[in-house]
Amino acid sequence: MVSIDHVAHKLLTYIPYVLVLIDMRYEGVKCGRDGSVDSHMEMGKKLLAAGQLADALSHFHAAVDGDPKNYMAHYRRATVFLAMGKSKSALPDLSRVIELKPDFTSARLQRANLLLKQGELDEAESDFKKVLKSNPSDKEEREAQSQLIQADEIQRLVAQARSSFNSQDYVTAAAQLDTIIETCVWDVASREMRAECFILMGEMGKAINDLKAASKLKNDNTQAFYKLSSIYYNLGDHEMSLNEVRECLKLDPDHQQCYSHYKQVKKLNKQIRSAEELIQEQRYEDAVSKYETVMKTEPNVHHFSLLAKERMCHALAQAQQASRALSVCGEVLQSDPENVNVLKDRAEAYLLDEQYEEAIQDYETAAQHSENDHQIKEGLERAQRLLKQSQKRDYYKILGVKRTAQKKEIIKAYRKLALQWHPDNFQDPVEKKKAENKFIDIARAKEVLTDPEMRTKFDHGEDPMDPESQQGRQQHHHHHHQGFNPFGSGPFNFKFNFN
Repeated sequence: MVSIDHVAHKLLTYIPYVLVLIDMRYEGVKCGRDGSVDSHMEMGKKLLAAGQLADALSHFHAAVDGDPKNYMAHYRRATVFLAMGKSKSALPDLSRVIELKPDFTSARLQRANLLLKQGELDEAESDFKKVLKSNPSDKEEREAQSQLIQADEIQRLVAQARSSFNSQDYVTAAAQLDTIIETCVWDVASREMRAECFILMGEMGKAINDLKAASKLKNDNTQAFYKLSSIYYNLGDHEMSLNEVRECLKLDPDHQQCYSHYKQVKKLNKQIRSAEELIQEQRYEDAVSKYETVMKTEPNVHHFSLLAKERMCHALAQAQQASRALSVCGEVLQSDPENVNVLKDRAEAYLLDEQYEEAIQDYETAAQHSENDHQIKEGLERAQRLLKQSQKRDYYKILGVKRTAQKKEIIKAYRKLALQWHPDNFQDPVEKKKAENKFIDIARAKEVLTDPEMRTKFDHGEDPMDPESQQGRQQHHHHHHQGFNPFGSGPFNFKFNFN
């Protein structure tokens, strides 16, 4: 076992080496602080010239850290920030340069231009005037003089825009603000005023663009996020509304307006998502009930009522509840007659209700607004086939059943009608002949509608019992037509097939 004295002796022998290393490290740091600022500046300039902005920025950061009073280090770093499009970061460096060296004309001119872009007109004018009073180069003097004139013109336009806005002349105000923002591209106040003009003019898309810009230009712009959320909500876009109000609450969790709005949007969003999940699960009745709840949660925003009814129309059509679907779809189309999805759903409901001409009309209207929709094309062709078929022989009508009838319902209807129209029930030769023909139709209808393959063909507009619609299958139809005898072997030896 190693003794404690032995370990202590070993440690003591290393102390001189440790002290030397510490001393060397200290000297290196000292040299770095004294000599490396210039090397960082040189390397930064080379990298900046080569377009390697991120690497250049790292060196200028190091130079500023090494000598916080080195105005050129601040200036070079501001130059990189500007090249990277980070004007907000450049502004403090330019201000520091002017503080350290008030006669640095180039830095003051750059700061004045940034202030002008931000809409800080008084501060920008002050800087431009100081540039002109210093000893600027000819180029700097021309630029400062031109920008000062422009700043004065912008000041005049700002006053006019406010006057127009206060007079409720929003079109004129928006046009004046357009001109202001062309120069003051980072001016939050002008963008927010123009957004308000657009809102009052009903141009919500333009208002959204300005408010999004304003939310980025101002770090703690909770009001912009609240307005964005409110606009999206009134447009019926619950998901975007929820996203924007969450951004507001990230900045200020106690923001009263945003929190109250958040609770409403979150509740509505949850209900709509739940309803859509029910549609995906083909639980159409439950989905309809959920969308009825949505309309109760938000009865005042037309877009949400319209959305709810549109999705209810779809669910009811899918659930094959034709009459309810036609009613709800019709309500939507009164407000939005070019709604392609609703036109398609109502067309399907018309088909279920055997109103083929109306279905064709809806599909044709939908096609005008969505030319390349294959679903519309297929639906229209099917509706046209069914119309043509309805003008001939309709096996569903013969048995008196719905197109959605199950096999059990079809057989039940067949049995009832077969008993009613059996030729043995009739003595008069004319009536008996009529009954025979009726009985044959009933038997054919039962055969087609209880055979899955033949029923599918019939549902797609093809009559499996009609030789004209069965080209190339004459042998099959010879079997069904020439040999088809529901009465058995003799003329009056009638037999039932109830299976």
